[in-house]
Amino acid sequence: MRAIPPIGLVVLLFMSCGEEKGQEFDGKITVSGELESVPDGQLIISEYNDDRISALDTLVIDSDGEFSYELTLESPNFYELDLFGEKTVRLALYDEDVQVFYNFQTEELEILGSQDSQLMLKIDELTTQYQEEGNALNTEFYEAMADKDQEKIQSIQEQAMELELNHAERVKGAIAEMEGSFAALAGLGMLNPRTDFNYMDSVIVDLGEKYPDMKLINSWKQELEELRALSIGQPAPEISLPNPEGETVSLSELRGKYVLVDFWAGWCKPCRDENPNVVRLYNKYKNEGFEVFGVSLDRTREMWVNAIEEDGLEWTQVSDLKYFNSEAAATYQINAIPATYMIDPEGNILAKDLRGKSLERKLEELFD
Repeated sequence: MRAIPPIGLVVLLFMSCGEEKGQEFDGKITVSGELESVPDGQLIISEYNDDRISALDTLVIDSDGEFSYELTLESPNFYELDLFGEKTVRLALYDEDVQVFYNFQTEELEILGSQDSQLMLKIDELTTQYQEEGNALNTEFYEAMADKDQEKIQSIQEQAMELELNHAERVKGAIAEMEGSFAALAGLGMLNPRTDFNYMDSVIVDLGEKYPDMKLINSWKQELEELRALSIGQPAPEISLPNPEGETVSLSELRGKYVLVDFWAGWCKPCRDENPNVVRLYNKYKNEGFEVFGVSLDRTREMWVNAIEEDGLEWTQVSDLKYFNSEAAATYQINAIPATYMIDPEGNILAKDLRGKSLERKLEELFD
């Protein structure tokens, strides 16, 4: 895998490109190309708009498999060619004509012209690679489930987390090479804003300077603004809920330590599977300044307390027993568990979604 530039370098790259504002845009481009071994069906061009895709037109193909279509654009945008229901080609179109060549027999695709579309093709190739690797892991996972091989299941879950992290780094590397192209937006859609918020925010800011009228960029800005309060480096919102004895306990009482805020539940099997790992790491680092603040999304006190006892959870536990309607879950935008936030001694968010090996590595980084 190629070396990935540091995030800071990526930001500087976009800043240098962001100075090119207000490119001239005449509004008309040509989408053309040639298809070989054409099957029965239709060639349809569609446009992305407000998180939806809508068909624009059906393109005419001559006897040689060639087609040409003039497209009027109000601003840079993403388009899609549906090749007879057998192949989808995504295009990032702005002020350059594009040519698409595809052979249905050999499945060879070539895009000429539009540099933005060629850059987005790299993102699509990474996505295909990620899906293939993920599908292979899914197959192994279901086989391990059928065999009730808990050790293999845990190993595959850790591999899946590593796969997601590696894919994110590959995508960031591709974005770094785009030199400010709006095609980077296709890559941002593959990242997790919970863990990559600051990176995504910096990219959107610089793209917004270069393409101030692009609707999709403005939509991204709005979405990221809603997540800003929970981004890394921001103060962790307070949590004050009852412990199993009914006494109200607050997250801020643990200020001065590194705290893992662990959203879990007694009914959640992945949470229970992760608990032994957290117990092991808690026992290793609790005298070094590490604490865990468990926030249960259980419905009943009985299930909550029984799980605490069965799993040997010795750290602070709180819950309002409101399932996903929990006040804390709403504050931290939790819609799936397990979910974690690492809080630094000053009470700021240091990291998110640490589990398994990623949690162990972070604690080694902090204490070893």
